[in-house]
Amino acid sequence: MIEFKHVDKVYAKSKEKALNDINLTIEQGEFVAIIGLSGAGKSTLIRTINKMIDISDGELIVNGSDVKNLKGKQLRHFRQHIGMIFQSYNLVNRVSVLKNVLLAKVSSLNWFKSLFGIFSKEDKIKALEALDQVNILDKAYVRADQLSGGQQQRVALARTICQNPEIILADEPVAALDPVSANQVMKDFKHINEEYNITVLINIHHVDLALKYAKRVIGIKAGSVVYDGPSSEVDEQVLKIIYGDNFNAQMVGGNE
Repeated sequence: MIEFKHVDKVYAKSKEKALNDINLTIEQGEFVAIIGLSGAGKSTLIRTINKMIDISDGELIVNGSDVKNLKGKQLRHFRQHIGMIFQSYNLVNRVSVLKNVLLAKVSSLNWFKSLFGIFSKEDKIKALEALDQVNILDKAYVRADQLSGGQQQRVALARTICQNPEIILADEPVAALDPVSANQVMKDFKHINEEYNITVLINIHHVDLALKYAKRVIGIKAGSVVYDGPSSEVDEQVLKIIYGDNFNAQMVGGNE
C-alpha cells in the first residue's frame, strides 16, 4: 500500500511548489495512470515513492515504511522491492538482452560474482521467463542496441520483473514510441499487473492509452490532485479540469 498524507514538495533553488497537499491511498495490485500537463508534478509524484525525490512536508508510507526517514542500507533494501522504468530504457547497449535482464540480480550477488557477472542457473531461468512474459524471448541473445525502441522498453520491463518488485513506477515509458509499440508496451504492463498483482503507477501523457489500460486515473494540475477515480468516468469535463485551456478532444482520439 502507498499512502500520501498531506505531502508537499518544494524545490529549494526555485522555491517552486511541485506537490501541494497530496492525499492518496493506492492499494496493492492497482494499475494507476497519472495524467496532466508537462510540469504539473507527475514525475515528482512517482519519484517520491522510491525517494528519488525527497518530500518537503507530510507523510509518505510505502508498504509500512516511512519513506522520509529511510537512508543508507535501509533505503537500498527498500528500493529492491520497487521497479523503476524510464523513457530512455537505461539498457547496456553492447551486451545481450539476457544479460541486461540479469542485471536486476546484481545487487543480490557477492562482490566476486558481481564483478565477473556470474549468475546462477536459477537466475538465468528467471530472466528468460521474464522475457517470455513480455513476448520477447526470441531476442534473448541479441545485442540490446539491435532492438527497436518498443523492444528495448519491453526488455526494461522484463528486467524489472526479474527484480520481483511489489511496485513498478514508470515515468513516461511510451513517450518515445510509435502508436503500435506504445500499445504493446501498455499491454505488457497490464499483463504483469494482473498476472503478478504488482502495483503499477504510470506517468503518461497519452490520455487515450491511460484510459484504455489503467483502471484508475489520477489527474494532476499545478502540483495538486484535481481528479482521482475510475478511468471509465473520465470524460471531456474531467479532462478540461485537468488540462484547462490546453484540453483538446484529440487527446482521447485513437492510438491503435
